[in-house]
Amino acid sequence: RYEQREDFAVVTQPFFRNTLLPLDSTSKPDMSFFAADCFHFSVRGYAEMAMALWNNMLEPVGEKQTYNNFTHDRSKLRCPNPEKPFLSTRRNSGFGNSELNLKKTESSVPYWAVIVTAVAGILVGSL
Repeated sequence: RYEQREDFAVVTQPFFRNTLLPLDSTSKPDMSFFAADCFHFSVRGYAEMAMALWNNMLEPVGEKQTYNNFTHDRSKLRCPNPEKPFLSTRRNSGFGNSELNLKKTESSVPYWAVIVTAVAGILVGSL
């Protein structure tokens, strides 16, 4: 949808795709990365995710890291490359000039069906 735009891009950042649960020195889950509910991240966990996201945004499309190693090591935070001091997109990663098979597809569900279904769900839920 935005492939031909020069002023806007959408890029998937896959840094969390193959991430494993961080372990402590006893090979048990390192709970310092998680909040008290054991589901959300703690400040330390969010810091790790922020560094991984930043690094992913600087990596060229097709070469993005798909995991986070949870080392709590600030030295793994990357700086922009002087030759390419910008966030990587499909176009500036070298994919912008290639012929892509991007056909404009129409949704098989009409927009009004979504609205009707949502209203029906609210009515059924309230009953």
